[in-house]
Amino acid sequence: MNAPLKDHPRAAATLSLPIEGMTCASCVGRVEAALRKVAGVGKVNVNLATERADISVDGPLDRAALAEAVEAAGYSVPSTVMELSIDGMTCASCVGRVERALKAVPGVTEASVNLATERASIRGAADAAALLAAVDAAGYTARLIDRAAFDTDEAVAKKQAEQAELRRDLILAAVLTLPVFVLEMGSHLIPGAHELIMATIGMQWNWYIQFALTTLVLFVPGIRFYQKGIPALFRLAPDMNSLVAVGTMAAYAYSVVATFAASLLPAGTVNVYYEAAAVIVTLILLGRFLEARAKGRTSEAIKRLVGLQAKTARVRRDGKAVEIAIGEVVPGDLVEVRPGERLPVDGEVVEGESYVDESMITGEPIPVAKKAGSAVVGGTVNQNGAFAFTATAVGAATVLSQIIRMVEEAQGSKLPIQAMVDKVTMWFVPAVIAMAAATFVAWFYFGPSPALTFALVNAVAVLIIACPCAMGLATPTSIMVGTGRGAEMGVLFRKGEALQLLKDAKVVAVDKTGTLTEGRPALTDLELAAGFDRAGVLARVAAVEARSEHPIARAIVEAAEADGLDLPAIDSFESVTGFGVAATIGGERIEIGADRYMTALGLDVAQFAETAARLGDEGKSPLYAAIGGKLAAIIAVADPIKETTPRAIAALHELGLKVAMITGDNARTAHAIARRLGIDEVVAEVLPEGKVETVKRLKAAHGALAFVGDGINDAPALAEADVGIAIGTGTDIAVEAADVVLMSGSLVGVPNAIALSRGTIRNIKQNLFWAFAYNAALIPVAAGALYPAFGILLSPIFAAGAMALSSVFVLGNALRLKWWKPLAEA
Repeated sequence: MNAPLKDHPRAAATLSLPIEGMTCASCVGRVEAALRKVAGVGKVNVNLATERADISVDGPLDRAALAEAVEAAGYSVPSTVMELSIDGMTCASCVGRVERALKAVPGVTEASVNLATERASIRGAADAAALLAAVDAAGYTARLIDRAAFDTDEAVAKKQAEQAELRRDLILAAVLTLPVFVLEMGSHLIPGAHELIMATIGMQWNWYIQFALTTLVLFVPGIRFYQKGIPALFRLAPDMNSLVAVGTMAAYAYSVVATFAASLLPAGTVNVYYEAAAVIVTLILLGRFLEARAKGRTSEAIKRLVGLQAKTARVRRDGKAVEIAIGEVVPGDLVEVRPGERLPVDGEVVEGESYVDESMITGEPIPVAKKAGSAVVGGTVNQNGAFAFTATAVGAATVLSQIIRMVEEAQGSKLPIQAMVDKVTMWFVPAVIAMAAATFVAWFYFGPSPALTFALVNAVAVLIIACPCAMGLATPTSIMVGTGRGAEMGVLFRKGEALQLLKDAKVVAVDKTGTLTEGRPALTDLELAAGFDRAGVLARVAAVEARSEHPIARAIVEAAEADGLDLPAIDSFESVTGFGVAATIGGERIEIGADRYMTALGLDVAQFAETAARLGDEGKSPLYAAIGGKLAAIIAVADPIKETTPRAIAALHELGLKVAMITGDNARTAHAIARRLGIDEVVAEVLPEGKVETVKRLKAAHGALAFVGDGINDAPALAEADVGIAIGTGTDIAVEAADVVLMSGSLVGVPNAIALSRGTIRNIKQNLFWAFAYNAALIPVAAGALYPAFGILLSPIFAAGAMALSSVFVLGNALRLKWWKPLAEA
């Protein structure tokens, strides 16, 4: 059990607790009474309006006990999510230790630590000071991250400083190591070098020089391994630094004894291994430097997204346009945008017209026309025109901020596949130390002469080669690069787990309206009878339909407006129940309705029989218009299929997936659309509540299912599916029920998301195979398993090089996802 709150020096004298479920003043009294009974609580002030309890701490206080008291009173304390930046982690075993420390803090319900992002995400009711203290006690340092802020300048500066420090230490270590390596290994590699050394400085002074240079290497650039690795050993929580510290110190200490007290060693075992210790430190620093550079590149997607944020905005204040910082813009401000400028915040156009490049939001390359009433999104780029808009969302509420938050959360999440890795790596380092000890003992007692030398060299090789860094980086780096690549294509993984689950989908179920189709009726067909012209008919029919609020009527009016037609004035209007509508324009009778209305008027619709049959096959319901007592036209209004939908369905079939359509529309329309698109299964005339049952049935019949909907009426079905995919509109992306959000309205994001999921998981498996297979194969080699049969031993120097290479390989493989190509183009 963790120490009570007072034992943490950073704990505050007062704390604030959110409360849910209060409805009146009596609720306030009950919550206050419940909190006062908790040991360590002084004054309590519960505010109904803010739904918070402010508590003064009067002694040792367990925050979890406060939450339990509130819940016992019939209310709840909502879980909060905090993020910490963790410094000092170097491998997967560090991740496990930090997670264990955080989960032990009272009030923590969930903790996830990511080595690649160097962050921890904690859910629960724990106090921030207690979390920071727990990380500190585990041997690492942490600081709280403001979840509402996306300014990466500090993070970038920190990464750059880390790289600069590693570069400096690497250069220093290399300069000091080179003469050590030449003095020791030159004797074996360069003819005459041994004789030259013996004739000039002699063997003893050779060792003195190696001792001086190696001491500088180990305790100046290499001091980081001992500062972190040795304390971790004493805490019985060894990490990768511990392996390096023990291995290099063993080689160094043995060499020091051989140099200054050779009589203490058995005859025939006096030798020095300074070059091994120095080269190991240098190679591992090289690996760390390359790793730091590669890790910086994995988060480029976030940096690019943050770079889309404008720094300033031109706002009208007191009748004048003034340039202010983006953080000073408030909802309701009138913001001016000039040609070529990036929009600072979200809003609605009030004056002017232009085209805006929204590709960073939707992935669609064609600029979108904007006029008064159009919604605009911060981060998008204005083209040629100038306009002004009213700010509707600023700061963390903007679409771009939500996108960045989604990507960050997905990058920081853990996949189910990581659970197995975490279990292995928690015990990996102690197991390696045990194997190194066993190797030493085996060679010392059963090895050939000089046994002590063989025992030392092979034990050090085992310690150095068994690096858990590659294991720890295998999953998170691929997630970071994969989700970042998805964001660039307008595919947002709200939950990292969706990356793993989506690859297993066997069937994709799609809602029709707004997903396969545009989501709003439009005039699709207008065929004229002899003697009538399109403009005259459409203008008069639209004038009549303008009196109706029906969506079909609205589509006809919009078509007339799109053609620039002026609608004539109506003299009279009537609704003919069960048949249609009628009106008089300039003394001429206009009648619009179904075929039965025309028959009732004594008009023969046979001339349009072929067209009517075709419309019926397409699932459209035809309307007829009569003008002046003559049949004038057949009209069809339908929800048109999106231009990209056929490509998306074809791409899903290429991936070997079944496609099912679930819709509330009538069966005839649904089957007509399915035939045109090649959809495998149709479930029509389904009420919203019936979609969940349909999803369950399809899952039982086909296996893992991804459901694609508009994220509003389809929320229950999105939640029931194995993976819910919401079609976003660019301004409504916070769909809580969905696992994946497609910023574009295009369905092609679905096959792209599934293909990216498969590619990312394949990349992770490659990384894990390399990390585990590398250790499984080379640890026995380092221990000397090949020596009895082949006489092969692995030098600690080569072990260090191979260890550094393993992490760089994993990172390099993950970075390949940056160039992943989408399966279908939008």
